[in-house]
Amino acid sequence: MNPKPTEGTNASRGGAAMIYMRQRKREIEGRADSWLNSYSPSNFKGTGSHWPSVRFVAFSGQCYGASPPLKVGFYQGKCNGTVDVEVIVGGVVKTWFSSDSTITPALLRMQFHDCFVTGCDASLLLDGSNSEKTAVPNLSVRGYGLIDAAKAAVEAICPGVVSCADIISMATRDAVSLSGGGRYIVHTGRRDGTVSLAKNVNLPAPSISVSNSINAFSKKGLSVVDMVYLLGGHTVGVAHCSFFQDRLYNFQNSGQPDNTMSPSLLFFLRMRCPQNATIDNTANLDQNPLSSSIVDNSYYQQIMLHRGVLQIDQELAQDPSTRDMVTAIAKGVDFSTKFGQAMIKLGAVQVLTGTQGQIRKSCRAVNTI
Repeated sequence: MNPKPTEGTNASRGGAAMIYMRQRKREIEGRADSWLNSYSPSNFKGTGSHWPSVRFVAFSGQCYGASPPLKVGFYQGKCNGTVDVEVIVGGVVKTWFSSDSTITPALLRMQFHDCFVTGCDASLLLDGSNSEKTAVPNLSVRGYGLIDAAKAAVEAICPGVVSCADIISMATRDAVSLSGGGRYIVHTGRRDGTVSLAKNVNLPAPSISVSNSINAFSKKGLSVVDMVYLLGGHTVGVAHCSFFQDRLYNFQNSGQPDNTMSPSLLFFLRMRCPQNATIDNTANLDQNPLSSSIVDNSYYQQIMLHRGVLQIDQELAQDPSTRDMVTAIAKGVDFSTKFGQAMIKLGAVQVLTGTQGQIRKSCRAVNTI
């Protein structure tokens, strides 16, 4: 299968942005993360019992929580002896990214939407009249073509070995790295699910409160720290006007805009999203134009300036449970490393391993024999 994308592209990025990306990456990689490493609940005001314990996954060795556990290098020696499947997947991602850098937010969203429903089992990829991808929150999910291309590439060399669930995790990691984020390790050994139902899709809404979001993440074994960093994926994300239009014109049925939004952002978004528009436009969730395609901490800086586009983004900077962390990340805590740690934990949610599930021949269909 041709690894080049067939989905819509938005490849052009200005030279200034590329220079900025290289500068930001060097800055991020040179920072110390002593703030989070010395974390104590007493360092934060107003967090109280709402701050779950911090349990970061190590960057090497095994990823616990599944039996048998996921591990680094699961496929070593399993693909024609010496073939590195991560290199194959990475090559496909690089090809797509060179034509469409928006594949990064697409894959980040895909992995979150897959893992947050029935676990990281690639059930989102299954076709069907009532499958997960038909649920309203998933109708705008992109990136299926890239996953198909990566699957075809590994199947051509070692059929029936590499799961679609692992390909999602590997591809997302590679895209994040290409977008200026750190290259975190990926634990592998997931197997693919065989059930995909639209009725199971229950994802956090853009207007969810911070406390309810904390509860939703906690049910998946993810801490408030993980939540804050995973929402940082919005640094390269976009949202359709319909997801935040109420904040512009009729916030909480008040007949007025959300007064926590920066007046300049309100003006810009109203121009982008007219009240009676027939086209559902999009807006960058990171409102720094030089950084909206780069995985960095700019998103946190923007929401501190009341330039959060989604309600949950803005409340993250204001809620007592999360505002001190947002401030610290915006001021220079090593976002790249901590974001990678949170992605590792997300990738371990409710995984299938061992003899559970199957290794699909096609990511879009359950094996028939």
